[in-house]
Amino acid sequence: MEGTKAAMETTAEENQEETPESKGCFECCIKCLGGVPYASLVATILCFSGVALFCGCGHVALTGSLTMLENHFSQVATDHATLALVIQIFQYIIYGIASFFFVYAIVLLSEGFYTTSAVKKELQSDFKITACGRCITAFFMFLTYVLALVFLAIFSFTAIPVFLFFNMWTTCSAMKSPLANITSPDSICVDVRQYGIIPWNATPGKACGATLGEICNTSEFYLSYHLYIVALAGAGATLIALVHYLMILGANWAYLKSGVTTHDYQDIKTKDDQDVEAEARAKD
Repeated sequence: MEGTKAAMETTAEENQEETPESKGCFECCIKCLGGVPYASLVATILCFSGVALFCGCGHVALTGSLTMLENHFSQVATDHATLALVIQIFQYIIYGIASFFFVYAIVLLSEGFYTTSAVKKELQSDFKITACGRCITAFFMFLTYVLALVFLAIFSFTAIPVFLFFNMWTTCSAMKSPLANITSPDSICVDVRQYGIIPWNATPGKACGATLGEICNTSEFYLSYHLYIVALAGAGATLIALVHYLMILGANWAYLKSGVTTHDYQDIKTKDDQDVEAEARAKD
């Protein structure tokens, strides 16, 4: 019994010795987690995901669309040479968008870490927010606003090929439906020339009846159609991320401005208290 009691007392003493260390480690972890800008982190993940979907799927979808156009709607190379050049330019633009937003999202995430740390240190009165920090936040807010408008236009532009492919898919589905009761399938056509994609003298320029049904069954059409939908979703996710960034930057700028006002007020109050104490000492 005495040996058991001694062992229990030894274990209790060891637990008491480990408690301060565990408590210190726990407080350190809480302090580190408290400095993470979770809103900026969520926006960064959403931005990375949206840009990856838009750029990756958009690049492959453009290539598949050009292949489908060359095989079924424009058999003369000179008729779609301009379109091929435009698609190539868009693909290079996609490369630039992916690279730019990868860097820009990391920069905004870093700005979120900086602002979170600055506001917390400001509340502890051992750090002073500078005008340069506020100007940087305001600059990022303006740039993010412009990028949001640009991606709004990109989102709208990406909806155009989805609409065109949806029309083709709907037409093919109507032809295959037993309830359609179509007496002359060859009279049902899809003419891509009316959309301005290729010139009016392109050969053949349109697909009708069974030919149209075969086009809808090709892998180029099926893959491109679904990739355009995913690219549209990616563009929407990127737009949401930019709007999220814009709200975060606006809040950060307001916090920094409020922190400067609070710091100035504390400086004035401290100076007044010192003057009052000096006057009291002089009277004594």
